[in-house]
Amino acid sequence: MGIGGISIWQLLIILVIVVLLFGTKKLRNMGGDLGSAIKNFKHSMKEGEAEGEDKGDSATQEATRPLEDQGGRVFDAEVTREEATRKQATGDAPRRD
Repeated sequence: MGIGGISIWQLLIILVIVVLLFGTKKLRNMGGDLGSAIKNFKHSMKEGEAEGEDKGDSATQEATRPLEDQGGRVFDAEVTREEATRKQATGDAPRRD
């Protein structure tokens, strides 16, 4: 007995039938197409990982860059969304007109 109850002779018979149905040239082409598809998939995955790392770096730079108001003055500020909402609700936030 072979793998999973299939003997080597049964596998050889299946292989012969597949070769007769498709032919060696078509099987070779399908194998090449499958190999190139896997290669392209791996290449795309590497590009995606590199692009994700680049986006992470630019997001960090954006977060640490000082803010500029309308008058061109630069100031450092870090306000969380909760603080901004709380200030707007209480009326402490400066209004822009």
